[in-house]
Amino acid sequence: MAATDEAELQQAGLRITDDGRICCAWQANMPDYHDSEWGRPVVSDRLLFEKVCLESFHSGMSWHLIYNKRENFRRAFDGFDFDRVAAYSEQDVARLMVDKSIVRNRAKILSAINNARCAQALVTEAGSLAAWFWQFEPTADNRPLRVDLQFWQTQSTSPEAIAMSKALKKRGWTWVGPVTCYALMQALGLVNDHLEGCCCRAECEADRAALQRP
Repeated sequence: MAATDEAELQQAGLRITDDGRICCAWQANMPDYHDSEWGRPVVSDRLLFEKVCLESFHSGMSWHLIYNKRENFRRAFDGFDFDRVAAYSEQDVARLMVDKSIVRNRAKILSAINNARCAQALVTEAGSLAAWFWQFEPTADNRPLRVDLQFWQTQSTSPEAIAMSKALKKRGWTWVGPVTCYALMQALGLVNDHLEGCCCRAECEADRAALQRP
């Protein structure tokens, strides 16, 4: 590819991978996450709760750092089984606070336990976490045109993310501000924010089109 073409891709927030695909530029740092997870629909309650927790830990920190510690978080939090996390005691908090393989932030650890208990209540209310969270999927008419945006970080929130944040906080959830909720919507596939031209954008749209909403 000509240097001018590469420059145009870079300007658009895209890159060419070693195997010749065009992807979002940040794919270089987290190729597996970009190619296989981000923007793909999630309807598993366990995985959904995991993503809520990790996005909360991500607040104010690098996602690359959190992602690289994900397996450690899974081990430390019993696979993010929210029924087990909801039963955690102060002994568990002490155990987590000395675990150097995760982020030892007491407020965020307590938040994960609190949110697990809130997740149990939400399942009672809506039938499943997925059923509740997917109600905030934007309609096509409300989605911004991603072609007008250069980088996936450009949009940090949305009316739906703000509404989700307010609804969660009303139900007692913590560390779920509008920016965190929008990042969660991206991670759950409620929105497809792969850039125009990224090879994964059409794949995610196909996954979303085939999805039976909970």
